[in-house]
Amino acid sequence: MGFTNVKVKIYSPANLTKAEEIELLVDSGALFTTVPRSLLKELRLEPFSQRKLRAFGGAVVDRDIGVAVIEYEQARAGVPVIFGEREDIPILGITALESLGYQLDPITKKLKPVELLMV
Repeated sequence: MGFTNVKVKIYSPANLTKAEEIELLVDSGALFTTVPRSLLKELRLEPFSQRKLRAFGGAVVDRDIGVAVIEYEQARAGVPVIFGEREDIPILGITALESLGYQLDPITKKLKPVELLMV
């Protein structure tokens, strides 16, 4: 079983003219997307809350949470993001995947568009 990495652009919702590109590991088991704090600070994003999260390995950690606009191919969506620390792996989580209208194909290990439902 392999890993899937994708390149995305990240924007501040307050400034959709400046983006930073980053490669993220797709993790359909992760609820939130994790982006390095330093990149989010470059975009002038500020956290608005803090959450306790269970990290890989079982430890419970406190992390800041904010909202960013993520773009993959032609899709853009505003999604919650974790302000990742040095030890955190940059991840594209399921909330972002669903908001962008994609899912991970387990056979091809690539993202494929899905039909968005309004029900």
